Amino acid sequence: MDVKIQVAYHEALIDTNREQALRVIEQALAGGCSAEEVVFDIIVPSLDNFLKRVTHHDISLAQHFLTAQIAADLVESLLPRFKQHPEILGHVIMGTSAGDFHGLGKRIVIGCLKAKMIEVTDLGLNVPAEKFVAAALEKKAQVIGISSMMVHTARGEQGCLRVRQLLKERQLEERIKLVVGGAPYCFDDQLYRQVGADGWAPNGLEAAQLIAQLMRNLKTQGTAHAAEAAVKTP
Repeated sequence: MDVKIQVAYHEALIDTNREQALRVIEQALAGGCSAEEVVFDIIVPSLDNFLKRVTHHDISLAQHFLTAQIAADLVESLLPRFKQHPEILGHVIMGTSAGDFHGLGKRIVIGCLKAKMIEVTDLGLNVPAEKFVAAALEKKAQVIGISSMMVHTARGEQGCLRVRQLLKERQLEERIKLVVGGAPYCFDDQLYRQVGADGWAPNGLEAAQLIAQLMRNLKTQGTAHAAEAAVKTP
């Protein structure tokens, strides 16, 4: 992989220049790079590099959103060109909690998830707890992600707390993990525990990493349980 191409793409993202980013990717493909190389050697590493800048607070919310969206759009356009169907890590159900109509943070996370080969079902805004769980079962999702931008929707009885209660009642806690994000959790990094979530993240990139890790953990646990069952079977 030509380092110049990687640098050019990263610079286009820094400038949130969608057209330039597309031109760089087109040049890479025209120069002989495969779709797989473009995604895994250019797009995903560049997105990961943004994490350092987000952590140091020199990336704006608008840059964060546009970067994630550019990456997600490019990955989706390149998937049909893969020589082999790419392995999808898992499926996430996303939405804002009941009573919450702030969707920008959720959209950033969705962009990062798609770039990481994670399928997403977006339920939109003001989502009832029952709808989160029903969608997770329908799509066989491993993770439910709930965004809340206000304290009262984060703590609300019809938000994450209710989703946790439903998962517990239906004995789904070992199959479906629950993550949260949004401003209230940035001000209180232990709030996620109080509302019954399995984890939280301060930005879209860390959210994607957290969700990916939870999916890997579930897969490992599932393999272990299957092996244990096989040993017990006469």
